[in-house]
Formats: sequence, C-alpha cells, structure tokens
Amino acid sequence: MHRRTILTTPLLGAAGAGLAACGGLKGSGGGSSTGPLKIGYVSPQTGSLASFALADDFIVKRMRTLLAKGITAGGKKRDVSIIVRDSQSTSNRAAEVAKQLIFQDKVDLVVTSSTPDTTNPVADQCEANGVPNVATICPWEAWFFGRGKKDGQSFQYSTMFFLGVEDLYNEFSAMWKRMDAGTAVGCLWPNDTDANAFREAFPPLMTKAGYKPVDAGAYQDGISDFSSQIAKFKSAGADLFTCTPLPPDFQTFWKQAAQQGYRPKLATVAKVMLFPGEAEALGSLTNNIATDVWWSPDHPYKSTLDGSSAGKLSDDFTADTGKQWTQALGSIYTLFEIAVQAFTTASDPTDKKELAHQLKTMKIDGMSGTLDFTSGPQAGIAIQKIVGGQWRKGNSRNGKQFPWDMYLVDNTHDPGVKLTGDLQATA
Repeated sequence: MHRRTILTTPLLGAAGAGLAACGGLKGSGGGSSTGPLKIGYVSPQTGSLASFALADDFIVKRMRTLLAKGITAGGKKRDVSIIVRDSQSTSNRAAEVAKQLIFQDKVDLVVTSSTPDTTNPVADQCEANGVPNVATICPWEAWFFGRGKKDGQSFQYSTMFFLGVEDLYNEFSAMWKRMDAGTAVGCLWPNDTDANAFREAFPPLMTKAGYKPVDAGAYQDGISDFSSQIAKFKSAGADLFTCTPLPPDFQTFWKQAAQQGYRPKLATVAKVMLFPGEAEALGSLTNNIATDVWWSPDHPYKSTLDGSSAGKLSDDFTADTGKQWTQALGSIYTLFEIAVQAFTTASDPTDKKELAHQLKTMKIDGMSGTLDFTSGPQAGIAIQKIVGGQWRKGNSRNGKQFPWDMYLVDNTHDPGVKLTGDLQATA
C-alpha cells in the first residue's frame, strides 16, 4: 500500500543483515540446550511497499527485549530467535526468502506482513513445505481465494488476521451515507490481486445499496498517465471515489486529478494513505482523504506480552525513532504475540503440525484487539474490526507535532473506539 524515496530506505538493512548472519535475535537468558525456537519474519522493507515496514525495526527490537529471558514452552525454558527477511516488494523475492527461512534457517514458524505481493508467496512456500505461518495486512479474500482456495476449504498450515473487502465496503459506505453526494462512485482498480478482489466484491454491494460503480478499467501497475480514468469519473459525475492502487500510482493519480479538475466530495481509499509519509508526500492535497483504520493509539487494546497499551506503543515508537505512529505497529506486534502464544500453548513447540493446530484454533486478545481464528469467514482467518479515519493537519502527541494526523471520524462498526474528529468532505 507506496513510493517515496524516504520510505524505501532499507529499514532493517544493517539490522537485518546482522540478524541473518547471526541466526536471528537470540535471547540472552537461560535457554535450554535444545536451541532457540525460530521465528522467520518477511515483509517489504524496500521497494514500492516499504512504507508498510516502517515500524519493523522498532517492533523487532521490542520483541528482542520482551523475549530476552526466553519463554517456557513444552515444559522447558527456550530462547527465541527472530530471523528477518526483505521481500523487496516483489512476489518472486518473497518466495525466495521464504524458502531460505524454511530450508537454510530451519525456522519453526513464519510470520509475514503487508499486501498479497508478500503474504501470498510466503504462505504458499510454507504451506507446500509444512511450516506453520501467520499473515496480516492483506484482505482475507486476496489471501484465501487469491491462493486458489474455494469457499469451505482450508489450508493446513496457513492462518491470517486482518479485514476483508466487504468490511472495507461496509466502512466506506457508512461514510458515503453521511455525505451530501450523488450515487456515482469512481473506482480506480488496477489489474493485480488486491484490486481484482475489490473489483469482484464491491460492484454488487454498491448496486444493491443504490450506488453506481464507475470502473475506470483494469490498468497496469506503474502507469504514469491517468487522464482517461479521470475523464471517465468527471463525465459520470462521480462525487464519491474509492481505489486500491499501489501507493506511488495513487500519488500520480491524485495530483493529476487535481490538475484536471476532478475533486470528489469524499475519497475513501484502500491500500494507500495508510501511513504518515504518504500524507506528507501529497501536501495540501491530503486534506480529508478518508481510509480504513484498524489500529491507532486511540484504540483500547493492550499487549499480551507486557500489558502495555496501544497508546504507549505509539508513544514509545515516536520516542525511539522520532517518527509518527503507523497502523502497522499494532499488526506486526500481534504477529509476534500470536507466535509466542502458539509456542507456549503447544506441548511440543517444535512440532509443526501441532503449532499449526494452535494457530488455527487460537483466540487472543492483544495489541490488535480480540482475534478468533475459529470464527471465520473461513477456517484459520480472524477478522479485525475497523473504523473510518481522515487525514488532517496534525495535532500534538507525546510532545511531537507532525504535519498530518489521522482523525477517527466513523465508528459505525466498532463503537468501542472513541472518535477524535467529525467526518468532513474531501473536496
């Protein structure tokens, strides 16, 4: 869900190389002679999706601290090793590093994050080779159906938590209903796994609710001219707008839309504008762009590892890095919460089938809220609740002032999350 040079810095470059060289983040306290339990972590630390990995280094270091004394698993004290790999925002590289984790590093469990470009090939390699794995920040339909499964089927080793396309539609349409706008919705969907899931699910839901989807066509990622799409939206009078592009492509589209006079009354975007760097890149054009929010400092969630709150995790991240909080903080943190719970509840934490069973039957209430992997919509998938947010001029938090901040403006589907602003028109 990016593009800016500042965000494509290899955030785990030096640390990641060191981790790979030494076999990961090994705890220092009292491990057993059986060796560490190994968690492999794959995310897009460089490339067009690098904004998703902005919090990786911080979270990995936090986990090293929390797990430094080891954990009790299978009746023994065990150290925990975390081995980090970069998918470089490409599916081929994601598959390659997953194989490295499986065959060279011999990990016990793999966790992975951030769009189907990374999560799907990693999960496919794990499934094919009998390694339990957990994915996040990928619409479940793109992860499940995009990997060849049909309704009612299941994976043996693969699990995931996040939200679905219909969850996004429900949140976006809840905001649409509150706007004084027409029924035409401009839809900017490229020809990729994420967008194709939206293209299949959104139009029937929109039509049923009385909206008119205006699909500008399945373009190829990386195009530089969106004039034809913009003209179509203007011609249709699309007061509402939604999209699922690569972040750099959205940057290009939104700037060209402003230049060519297309300014919808409300833009509700998915996969993009999730992180502060994207808001900063667009400058004033960012104002009141709306998106989905699955985690924020204002969510009432706490860690299963040390009891710290979402707000404290956010504040610690800013204090440690000088950077603004990002939604991925909660998701990546929870990947490791889940891994630890699977290890500690298994009678043998090195038994991959048992670990997979622990994952598929897990219920956990942690940094990403309550997750139930038994509740569906398909086996081994847990759904997060989401709220609606809009980007506006930043406010001060933890003594830091940033250019833009995410205001929570709609909690229709999660009333337990406190609103921090009112829904306003994008235009």
